[in-house]
Amino acid sequence: MAKAPAALKTEVATAIDEEAKLVQEMVDSVFSFAEPGFQEVRTSAYLTAILERNGFTVTRGVAGIPTAWTATWGTGGPLVALGSDIDGLLGLSQTPGSAVIKPMVAGAPGHGEGHNSGMPLIIAAAIATKNVMEKHGIKGRLMLWPGVAEELLATKAFYVREGLFKDVDASIFTHVNAGFGTGWGDLGLTGMVSVQYDFHGKTAHGAAPWNGRSALDGVEWMNAAWNFRREHLPLTQRSHYVITNGGGQPNIVPGEASVWYYFRDKDFASVRKLYETGNEISEAAAKATGTTVTRRLLGYAAPNFGNKPMAEAAYANIEMVGMPQWSEADQAFAKAVQQANGFTLKPLDSKVTPLSTPETRGGASFGGSDDIGDIMWTVPTITIGYPSNIPNTIGHHVTAAMAMATPIAHKGAVAGAKAVAMTVLDLMTTPTLISAAKAYFTNVQTKDLKYDPVVTAQDKPAIHLNKEVMEQLRPKMEQYYYDPAKYGSYLEQLGIAYPDTRTTGAK
Repeated sequence: MAKAPAALKTEVATAIDEEAKLVQEMVDSVFSFAEPGFQEVRTSAYLTAILERNGFTVTRGVAGIPTAWTATWGTGGPLVALGSDIDGLLGLSQTPGSAVIKPMVAGAPGHGEGHNSGMPLIIAAAIATKNVMEKHGIKGRLMLWPGVAEELLATKAFYVREGLFKDVDASIFTHVNAGFGTGWGDLGLTGMVSVQYDFHGKTAHGAAPWNGRSALDGVEWMNAAWNFRREHLPLTQRSHYVITNGGGQPNIVPGEASVWYYFRDKDFASVRKLYETGNEISEAAAKATGTTVTRRLLGYAAPNFGNKPMAEAAYANIEMVGMPQWSEADQAFAKAVQQANGFTLKPLDSKVTPLSTPETRGGASFGGSDDIGDIMWTVPTITIGYPSNIPNTIGHHVTAAMAMATPIAHKGAVAGAKAVAMTVLDLMTTPTLISAAKAYFTNVQTKDLKYDPVVTAQDKPAIHLNKEVMEQLRPKMEQYYYDPAKYGSYLEQLGIAYPDTRTTGAK
């Protein structure tokens, strides 16, 4: 299958190398903002301003989500969507460049997965691709979009429902990794539904509880019943919950109480069945305790499924780009992080990750979820994992934030941007690649299995989440925002010498 000329790919890769300073500034800035899901206010304002300065048309507040947006460019030709996540995680504040656990602001959110690097990568790729296309008169259109509240798995199903991808021909998504690769077929990630159950009872004095009905009893009965039910659920399921409201004080019978559940399984039907089972158990718990229950869907994620023709094209570009040239300082810092936190020692990779296929995965299930799945079941889509983090760190943990504003993150994002840009050029210049991607989507992926989310027309994005915590913490966090006009890097602003290889210190 014909691909974009090698000269064009060399040109776009050179253009991205010339943007390496911008990539570093974006990666470091978004890291410093450290905003959790639905509160990515500063992050979105910063990134969209860069896109507007570079000739993109920005539409804000898409799908009823204040921090969501699209940025478009071009007329005629294929429409390629480019996206990555932008949200951080609660409680994972971490000083970058430190191999020991050292919060910047105690209790504040942080980028303990590395989402601060994804949209900078996409923006660098888009700017370089746009300039090359303009120079050579290549027809095509780009649409950039951010993964808002991905850690809550709370927006992409709403993007799809509101038609953001209805005219898209192909979609490329990126996600931070320690390796550099992509894959096709069932990627082994679970589908998921996120739902909050609110129990309603009657308050009373704790010394005369017969006058009330405890909403907390309803929550606890539901949790107990679910835990007994686990024995009789498929081995493929994963489910977890937290009590988000257990009442006010012990001597008041709680009139209101809430529990938040994630239900996960491998396919649409199984996820729907888990959700229905949870609903039935919640209603039974309410009856058993003389309370009532309502529920609110907070998020949804479809299983992930990568497009084969696109993945094969992208992988050829990944091999062409190759791994970043890691310095001795990069390797020393990675080793220090692993030593300080008791992880198995593994150097930063020198070779790209082999193409992931159903055969190489062997039916493996990785348990986690990513709501890019909703887009994957709407248009031909792939995920490219790029090497901006350290091997063997723990996801959703402060150790995964330690490298995310260091040269490791910057170099990985530059490499990923090159692979994305080259693949976009393949799509723009090779009509047969897009037709093959659509044929695979229609005749293989969706031949016998269709997109079947539990999201209804009545469900609304949970934009209230994390609002109160950020109102409390943002003033404390603002003093740590990166100022690229004054400092060459965020590490410089923080006074951190790289690499800091100390493996002991304040934790």
